[in-house]
Amino acid sequence: MRSQVFDSTSEGARAPLVLPDRGRLGTASRSAACPPGAAPAPAPALAPAPAPALALASAPALALASAPALALAPAPALAPASAPAVAPTVAPAAKRSFLAAPASPPVLSLTRILLSFVLPAITLALTTQSAVSFAAETPPGGGSPRRPVHTYSIVARDPVTGDLGVAVQSHWFSVGSVVSWAEAGVGAVATQSFVEVSYGPLGLELMRAGKTAPEALAALLAVDEQAAVRQVAMVDRHGNVAVHTGDSCIEEAGHHAGEGYAVQANMMERDTVWAAMAAAYESTEGDLAERLMAALEAAQAEGGDVRGQQSAALLVVPGVSAGAPWRERKVDLRIEDHPRPVAELRRLLGVQRAYDHMNRGDERFAADDVEGALAEYAAAARLYPESLEVRYWQAVTLVGGGRLEEALPIFAEVFAAGPRWRELTRRLPAAGLLPADPALLAAILGDGE
Repeated sequence: MRSQVFDSTSEGARAPLVLPDRGRLGTASRSAACPPGAAPAPAPALAPAPAPALALASAPALALASAPALALAPAPALAPASAPAVAPTVAPAAKRSFLAAPASPPVLSLTRILLSFVLPAITLALTTQSAVSFAAETPPGGGSPRRPVHTYSIVARDPVTGDLGVAVQSHWFSVGSVVSWAEAGVGAVATQSFVEVSYGPLGLELMRAGKTAPEALAALLAVDEQAAVRQVAMVDRHGNVAVHTGDSCIEEAGHHAGEGYAVQANMMERDTVWAAMAAAYESTEGDLAERLMAALEAAQAEGGDVRGQQSAALLVVPGVSAGAPWRERKVDLRIEDHPRPVAELRRLLGVQRAYDHMNRGDERFAADDVEGALAEYAAAARLYPESLEVRYWQAVTLVGGGRLEEALPIFAEVFAAGPRWRELTRRLPAAGLLPADPALLAAILGDGE
């Protein structure tokens, strides 16, 4: 197996490291939680057992019974009330447990208990269905899973804005619903080849809890019996990158990890695809969405998937969460089934940028900044000139700013192309979007009303 990481403790210095095959993260032993000579608390309810309750019996690929890399540090404070209190000491080996041990006193608050035990358990339970699906597609007695989402993708963090993103293309229906994962202030994941979808949510869960991208990926690979057929990449909010290409991925397959990004591909026409992606990403100017898009276009220009094209996706989130996830997807575009999905994704990115200007125009208009709103609407019209929507609301804003003469030819153009816009215009005064002036409305509609 081939794994590569870029790990850093500062923004400016990252050194490439090589992960050992199926490497495990350091874990704390039970003895590290009790001082020498102290009697251990009798059977703490949540202490790890030889057969953890979280093991998914029906999903051997992600069963955690043999996964000390994801084991949580013991919690003596959870011993039954009748047990004598034992003040734990934390040995150096325990300092990199799933969540750092408290300083003093070592009493776990309810919030810490939830973060340390309950939430990870819930997360793993929620991924059971995905894991069971994986197991169901594996022939009895073992064998390879049958979900061949072979593809090329990129995960990256913008060093200027901190934005996080992932982009992907494949000859597979709705690739974005399977491969691409990202969360504001956490990281981004691409999981592909013979895909195990739960690398996405579990990788984000681990990074949200404080693991770096290399630690999260190593932990998940360590408990995956089918790691040889996986191709997975992760980037965390600090720009640490990890990428893995299993030895059994279909050729041409490979990856490249750079400063704050990773490109990876399998079942490609040529073995030059990922290098072309890296070069395009590094040389392209613009925001993160533009650079991710350039990487996909470079991959396709190099031959791309040997089977051809079908679907693509582009996802960008902020590097810092504001606690409002419904607002924290800067770009979320998917092409589910199309003969030229990368080209269509490029078109839709342009449409999104036009609507971004429209939204900013609405915000400025609401703040009584008419000139600022008109500038935004004009920018939207330049990006998306064929859109009647953009032109129509530009005209409405001109009327609101007292510039009727500039608005009238735009209204006439829109009404000629789409007669239903006339009916919408009649409804705007009641909604407060046009003045309740019959003469003004008649002038706009040009029909004597």
